Amino acid sequence: MAFFGNNQNQGKGKKEQKPTTQAQIPIAEIRNGVVILKDGSLRLVMLCSTINFELKSEEEQNAIISGYQNFLNSLEFPIQIVIQSRRMDLSRYLKKLQNQIPKAPDDLLRTQIHDYILFIKSLLSVANIMDKRFFIIIPYELPLVKKPGFIQDLQQATSKEVPQINLTNFDKYRKELIQRAQMVASGISGLGLRAVQLNTQELIELYYSTYNTDISQHERLTSVKALSTSPKKKG
Repeated sequence: MAFFGNNQNQGKGKKEQKPTTQAQIPIAEIRNGVVILKDGSLRLVMLCSTINFELKSEEEQNAIISGYQNFLNSLEFPIQIVIQSRRMDLSRYLKKLQNQIPKAPDDLLRTQIHDYILFIKSLLSVANIMDKRFFIIIPYELPLVKKPGFIQDLQQATSKEVPQINLTNFDKYRKELIQRAQMVASGISGLGLRAVQLNTQELIELYYSTYNTDISQHERLTSVKALSTSPKKKG
C-alpha cells in the first residue's frame, strides 16, 4: 500500500496484490473466551438482555435512568456498548416445522403446519424482521504498552503478526477481565438486566457473522471442539 511507503518501483510487471479482508481485521486471536487484538490489548464480550423501557411507568423509568447513571459512575474502567441489528434468520425454525409435517397425527394438522410455513415465508418476503442484540465490550490494555497513533493503528490492523503473550501473563490478564465482567454483570443486575460472557465458539460465530454478513446466513461454522479434536497430520 502506497500509504505506508513509496513502492512504485517495486515489482514492476507483476500484478498488484490487493490486501485481503482478513488483513484489515484487527483481531489476532481468540483464546479462552478472550479476544486478542493485533496491538496486544484484550477484549471480553458480554451478551446483555433487554427490558422494554416504554412499558415501564414514569417512576420506574426514572429509577432505571438513575440506576444506569450510578452504574456508569461506579466503573473504574471504560466499556463499549454495541447494538447489532440483523435481519432475523428463521431458516432453522422453518426447517424444524417442515420436519414436523410427516409426524403430525392427522391431515388437518399437517395442512395447518404447511400453511403456517407459507405464511412465515410470505411475511419474510415483504417485511424486514430485525433481530437486535446488545453487547458490552470490556477492554484491557496491557501494562507499560504505549497506545499507538493513527498510522500505527493502521499498520497493526494490516499486520499478520500475532502478539506474543505467555500463558502465565494471559491467565493473569484474563482473571482481571473476568473480575471486570463480574462487576458489570452485578451493576446492571439492579436494572433488571443480565449479561453473560461469550465463550470462544460464540465469539468466533459473532465476528464471522459480522464480517461475512451474507455468507454466514448460508454457511455454518465448524465447532471449535471438532477442530481441536481432529487428527493431526504427520510430517
